[in-house]
Amino acid sequence: MLTIVRMQEQIIDLRSDTVTQPTSEMRLAMMAAPLGDDVWNDDPTVNALQERCAALFGKEDACFVPSGTMANQIAIRCQTQPGDEIIVHKESHIVCYEGGGAAALSGCSFALASGDRGFFTTDDVRALIRPNDAHFGLSKLLSLENTHNRGGGSIWPYEQLVDVCNTAHEFGLKTHLDGARIWHAIVASPYSAKEWAEPFDTVSACFSKGLGCPAGSILVGNTETIRYARRVRKIFGGTMRQTGILAGAAEYALDHHIERLEDDHANANRLAVAINQIDGLTCDVEATDTNLVFFDIDRSLGDGQALCRTLWENGILAEALDPQRIRFVTHLGVTSSEIDRAIEVTSDICQHATS
Repeated sequence: MLTIVRMQEQIIDLRSDTVTQPTSEMRLAMMAAPLGDDVWNDDPTVNALQERCAALFGKEDACFVPSGTMANQIAIRCQTQPGDEIIVHKESHIVCYEGGGAAALSGCSFALASGDRGFFTTDDVRALIRPNDAHFGLSKLLSLENTHNRGGGSIWPYEQLVDVCNTAHEFGLKTHLDGARIWHAIVASPYSAKEWAEPFDTVSACFSKGLGCPAGSILVGNTETIRYARRVRKIFGGTMRQTGILAGAAEYALDHHIERLEDDHANANRLAVAINQIDGLTCDVEATDTNLVFFDIDRSLGDGQALCRTLWENGILAEALDPQRIRFVTHLGVTSSEIDRAIEVTSDICQHATS
């Protein structure tokens, strides 16, 4: 990951949708939020957000936590025992970007599925389930990611997702959805939050990816699981006090920042089309479902880190996730005109690199 050590004027930050700043209206909502002490369960804004999210996703209860990683790790801890295995795609966030938390915090290992764009099938699940033999870890949890980050912001085919979860339940496994960017799937598909969540025992959703909040995620599930989740949140150091300031941002985002995700998707599509027309760059436009734009770099242009450094020097921040692969992310902090500028700069850099 490229660390930015100095900033320029008119920077266009396409590294992630986590770099957004709260809007002025969101800041006002945060300051106006009624506060209590969430450790005592009496912060009214947190309680209202938890009730709202439980209803939104069709679950019995919800728990507000500082981050998406914590939400996922709490879900794992609540539904497994040390020595258990989690069936998950090899490119998932909980495998690649959560610091080995499943092993460190819950004593679990992974049974890794493969498949294009972060998807796998019911046959893959059946093949990965361990036999009832003392030599093996126990298959206890299935985890999916929707939208799938390293799959290119891909949205799971709905019927395939349901089939995979039904197979897991058939074998007695619990199911978890890493829905950090589930809001994007909701906006870009005909399915509601409740429909996306229905096949899962637990669902996490992030407010600081796409929705512009400074921090915070929600974990939803049944009453028993969420009661235990609050205990695990305490063990993991995730309980906070006057958390209504953050929950107020989330409430504002749910009211004002969901439908506008369509703008980010449109900007991403326009960006993908333009990048695919630049010599030396390849972008799968048809696979750009939401706000993440992945593209491959011909070796004649160098590697991803080098190109990102050149982009940065010209006012465009991006991230190289693989040696020859870069990710641009659209979000509420990037305007349509800034997308035009990013296209122009990227094209000029690639043209000069090959001339």
